[in-house]
Amino acid sequence: MRRTLLLLAALLLPLLVAQPAHAAVQRVQFTSGSTYLIVEFLDDDLVHFELANGTSPGTSSPLFTTPQVAKTNYTGPTSFNQSGNTLTTASMKVEVTAGTLCVKVSDPTRLLYEACPRNLSAAWKGLSITKGSIQNAYGLGEQFFMGGSSDGDWVGRTRTPGGTYGNAMAYDTDNGPVGNAQIPVLFAVGASNLNYGFFLDQVYKQEWNLTGDPWTVDTWGDQVRWYTMTGADLPDLRKDYMELTGRPPVPPKKAFGMWVSEFGYDNWTEIDNRLATLRTAKFPVDGFVLDLQWFGGVTAGSDNTRMGTLAWDTANFPNPATKISSLASTEGLGLMTIEESYIGKNNAEHADMATRGYLVRAGCSSCAPTYLTTNDWWGRGGMIDWTQDAAGDYWHTTKRQPLINQGVLGHWLDLGEPEMYDAADWTAGVLPGKHAHADYHNVYNLKWAQSIARGYTSGTKRPFMLARSGAGGMQRHGVAMWSADIGSKLTALAQQQNAQMHMSMSGIDYYGSDIGGFRREMLDSDLNELYTQWFANGAWFEVPIRPHTENLCNCAQTSPDQIGHTASNLANLRQRYELTPYYYSLAHRAYTTGEPVVPPLAYYHQNDPNVREMGHQKLIGKDLLVGVVAGAGERKRDVYLPAGTWYDYATGEKLTSTGQWFTDRPLWVNGSFRLPAFARDGAILPKMFVDDKTMNVMGKRTDATTRGELVARVYAGGSSSFTLYEDDGASTAYQGGAVRTTPLSQQLSGSTATVTVAASSGTYTGAPSSRQNVVELVADTQASAVTLNGSALTQHATKAAFDAASSGWYNAGGNLIVAKSASTAVTTAKTFAFTLGQAPVSVTFSCSNGTTTGGQSVYAVGNVPQLGAWSVASAVKLSPTSYPTWTGTISKLPPNTTVEWKCVKRQEANFPDTADAWEPGGNNTVTTPATGSGGTTTGAF
Repeated sequence: MRRTLLLLAALLLPLLVAQPAHAAVQRVQFTSGSTYLIVEFLDDDLVHFELANGTSPGTSSPLFTTPQVAKTNYTGPTSFNQSGNTLTTASMKVEVTAGTLCVKVSDPTRLLYEACPRNLSAAWKGLSITKGSIQNAYGLGEQFFMGGSSDGDWVGRTRTPGGTYGNAMAYDTDNGPVGNAQIPVLFAVGASNLNYGFFLDQVYKQEWNLTGDPWTVDTWGDQVRWYTMTGADLPDLRKDYMELTGRPPVPPKKAFGMWVSEFGYDNWTEIDNRLATLRTAKFPVDGFVLDLQWFGGVTAGSDNTRMGTLAWDTANFPNPATKISSLASTEGLGLMTIEESYIGKNNAEHADMATRGYLVRAGCSSCAPTYLTTNDWWGRGGMIDWTQDAAGDYWHTTKRQPLINQGVLGHWLDLGEPEMYDAADWTAGVLPGKHAHADYHNVYNLKWAQSIARGYTSGTKRPFMLARSGAGGMQRHGVAMWSADIGSKLTALAQQQNAQMHMSMSGIDYYGSDIGGFRREMLDSDLNELYTQWFANGAWFEVPIRPHTENLCNCAQTSPDQIGHTASNLANLRQRYELTPYYYSLAHRAYTTGEPVVPPLAYYHQNDPNVREMGHQKLIGKDLLVGVVAGAGERKRDVYLPAGTWYDYATGEKLTSTGQWFTDRPLWVNGSFRLPAFARDGAILPKMFVDDKTMNVMGKRTDATTRGELVARVYAGGSSSFTLYEDDGASTAYQGGAVRTTPLSQQLSGSTATVTVAASSGTYTGAPSSRQNVVELVADTQASAVTLNGSALTQHATKAAFDAASSGWYNAGGNLIVAKSASTAVTTAKTFAFTLGQAPVSVTFSCSNGTTTGGQSVYAVGNVPQLGAWSVASAVKLSPTSYPTWTGTISKLPPNTTVEWKCVKRQEANFPDTADAWEPGGNNTVTTPATGSGGTTTGAF
């Protein structure tokens, strides 16, 4: 009988728990032999596990978390029930198998996965995770693959460490030296919203093998700790992850502009010269990024290197405070300065930090600082121990804060993997009792960034950092990341977009690249084409927009006025600047709710199988869809549009999709290379006024005027809303409520489209009390009348007349109607009502004597956008209705406009930008009517 009781007790041991209290964090422990599992329910849809061999910490205290985790004060699930080995909340079910300690997690009705211990007694240990009904997976940080594709999720792939300890800059022939940054969160998706989030809270290097079933994940460490999130969809799951690891603060507004960079500017004169050409070419710009030269450069192999001085080389950069102030006040520019974690041995800073015990040590707690001599391109010396908060605080106060006081706006954190290290080193560490290199390597850059963010809390400025490596939670410290020393190859540009997809799903909203590629020696295609494509991609997807390359020879160009198709670069940059209020509002949403800024299509369309692996198209927010281009000779591409109504962002063309591909979308539009972009009907996109006098995103202008109107591009359809967020753009006052929000809404009912700019709420220093309001309505037809708060607005016949008036409206052609109010108090609601239904302007174009050869057709090209703005690539193809006479009716022309045009013969394939033959003589002209048909206009070869 005694044996029976002992056996029964042994069987029941894994199930013994104390009855938990209601509405509190619930912890339940299971054991099997020397192995224990603790299940910690933090919320209805968030559970935390700890699995290990050895002594359990028990259930009386919270489970340990690494520096990747921000939120540790969860209040527990709203309901909790235990029945034997089954634990249930309102949103999930956990079943533990006695003996094996395998864990089944359900949502709660559908099984999400079963995780089982894997080699727990070995140093390299982990979990096996059943794939089950999961089809796709996203996240896991940054890793580049060979093959030059923007597409691909993690299922069927292996997530490998970049180096011996994890994070590293890794080289391959398709991408060059690129980042491999471990952010161990995985979002798994199946059919019909079957999904979960899985965050492995480990600092050690990891390998995730998702090629079979089960998947496996292996890592070092005494314990395996992970979180699981359940939820309705990917937005729900990602928001839970962002709550756990921290949402990103709003970057300074200037971060959304262009920051020109190279390795590197040798002196102020080089910066002044580059700025002068940008201003002459009418490019807006918000800052310059300074590489090693700002502190005097480095001396390879030497203890006397300037690395780590973090002090201006005043011979080449004299009077820095005065110069920085002048750049800011006169040019509207900021500066970002590079810094590293290394300090030359013979520098006074090395001696100071060593005396204080703030350097990484050579193997023991009482050892001298480690002396780094390998890969000594920067010199020789030691490295800062960022795992000591005191070290980071001291360095910030003594070295970085003086730069901030001078007006430096950003900090470029280079080599933060860390790139150079002593494998036998000793640090204070981030894990209890753990001090070896492997115990901190993958959170080194995280702790570095954390120290800067902590330093900024003593003032009111926002932190703005650009880091080459990182970990989970990196985003909460005000960090943008970039993909390291990427090669100047189209394959690398394509892979950058795949990496961006997974970084977005890893919580990194601000991710970019060295636009144009850092390693120009890898170039294997036309440099101007590559740069033009890369700059166009960067202008849509990257924060900040940062051209950069190695230029020690002073023989390479990075600035968009000097390389690539400069007219396209200018058009794409101005387009991005126009959309600054939209991006900035998305940044506020990222801060307040955890919504992504540049998500993959699968984020909002996870049940559409066509987009599950798609990285070559992205969303900006929820309502803008943009296609990636990364290939030699690309002049067109196919675009997939999820079901619904979409409008071409460049032309206003309406497309109705059942969830289908639209083929041969031109990439050269009216003379400029453009990524194909589409707005969903109902989209509301706040914009700023941008022209050739615009200097920066803050609205500074070369003529010293102010163009502070609120501009809203609205795509009529159904009923929708969007909130415009505004603040001072520079301080942390927004975190205390110094924010203005303006609800924007639209509704299409019958032939009436209504757009309301609601009364604004809140204010901030410098906020305008009144302003003009401009609505750019994209609709199927022209308008016949527009009212503002019930009173008729004056219709203007042309854009020039509209621009000269303080209020009114006009039909602009191309599905666009523009209306504006006079300057009105922001606290007053403004409702514009557009009466639609008026026939758009159309004209029939006829070209006679148009004899052609095979593959050639006749086109009409002219001075208005609907005729290509004189760009042959965007000319409109006519039909051989009575060969050799070609005709075509072109609709949605601008009303009351003198159109100049000509007939051209052009090859049909691939949208060439040159004509085979132009109509001889002068231009043909036709004046369009206010509405309807303008008859026929003729030309002849």
